[in-house]
Amino acid sequence: MSTKYSRQRETLLKVLCSTDCHPDADWIYTEVRKELPNISLGTVYRNLSNMSREGTILKLSMGDGKDHFDGNTTLIHHHMMCRRCGSIIDIFTPDKDEKEFSEYVSSYAQTHTSAIIQEHSVMFYGICSDCNK
Repeated sequence: MSTKYSRQRETLLKVLCSTDCHPDADWIYTEVRKELPNISLGTVYRNLSNMSREGTILKLSMGDGKDHFDGNTTLIHHHMMCRRCGSIIDIFTPDKDEKEFSEYVSSYAQTHTSAIIQEHSVMFYGICSDCNK
């Protein structure tokens, strides 16, 4: 189900796709208001929710109490959150390695739970290279 075009939605997507910092809704709201000063926070939340449900964007729950958003849905990748500064970093793997990794994780989970695994999510946590210096 695709939502019809709106200027607010287009601006939200443009702002989100112009950064790789995986912002939360408040950051996106602040940036979008530079172009659309009358947009409400509720409109931002509603559009982010709709776009993540449709798969237009990714919603990331990294365990810090906020949802973060990623405009890159074209390449399969994982995320790492720095426990010191809170930055979220993309982790891309070559397609073949990603497929092997994904199949291994799903197979392992299915074998050890006797469940039918339909999808999974992997999050990494640690110290980023900037904080590690």
